[in-house]
Amino acid sequence: MVEHIAVLVNPFSGKGRGGRAAELAVGHLRGRGAEVRVYAGTSAADTARLAVAALADDPRALVVVGGDGTLSGVLDTLCAAAVPVVLVPAGTGNDLARALGLPRGDAVGAAELALTGVPRPIDIGEVRTAVGKRKFLTIAAFGFDAKVSDRTNRLRWPHGAPRYYLALLIELVRLHAMDFRLAVDGEPPRRAPGTLIAVGSTSSYGGGMPICAGAVPDDGLLDIVHVAPLGRRRLLRLFPLLLRGAHLSRPEVAHRRARTVTVSAPGLVVYADGERLGEDECAVTVLPAALTVMVPSSTMESERTR
Repeated sequence: MVEHIAVLVNPFSGKGRGGRAAELAVGHLRGRGAEVRVYAGTSAADTARLAVAALADDPRALVVVGGDGTLSGVLDTLCAAAVPVVLVPAGTGNDLARALGLPRGDAVGAAELALTGVPRPIDIGEVRTAVGKRKFLTIAAFGFDAKVSDRTNRLRWPHGAPRYYLALLIELVRLHAMDFRLAVDGEPPRRAPGTLIAVGSTSSYGGGMPICAGAVPDDGLLDIVHVAPLGRRRLLRLFPLLLRGAHLSRPEVAHRRARTVTVSAPGLVVYADGERLGEDECAVTVLPAALTVMVPSSTMESERTR
């Protein structure tokens, strides 16, 4: 069988950026002499089916063109395979690419990693709820931030960023502390009222908001950030610190690392990688070194010297 590179494309990711990024990535790889086979889906179910087909042909690498949601949707298939993944970021947030130092806005540079990148095994999170279990790449969110995501997805107007801002305003008006119960690494469950809880394998969500600042994607641990009950004004004052990743030192923010965490609360909504996964109660577990991603050699050098 001829050695080849498979390219899995979500052409609709990033409001159509996926299609253009795929053209650039495939053109570059073929220009470098690689045998390339392209698998382009038109829906999440289609992409999941094509991922299985692409890996069945035993490529040397699987290039995924799309956002975090595209990659997250095929994680079960990817984690079960021994094929390294090359991510060409073409989504809205691209938080995994940010965490791994992958080229963003440069489809050619990202695709080049299929030929010259260095394999980096990274951790994957897994959320178990009453409806089943789902793997995730970046951060699982509970509380205020999850409700904003949920509200954004339910609004039909306006479009684009204004819809998120409207959802944020609505949830600020409705803001109230949640009566979380939290159990970490087998400890007895305890009450932990708060505004939000974030559990991350990487540092940011929402296109660069470093809620789990300092999280390392291959340390075998989850970063758990708990924000105490806050009023609207105090929450708004915390946001500038959050955007700079300077919030973890605040007295209203608690931060620790663990391998497992269980979260429950009345009215709890569970989001991860921008998708609603469940409600009321969930258990989050880290799966160490579950996925191998090709990264720039410079990224690995900087990690070794950190």
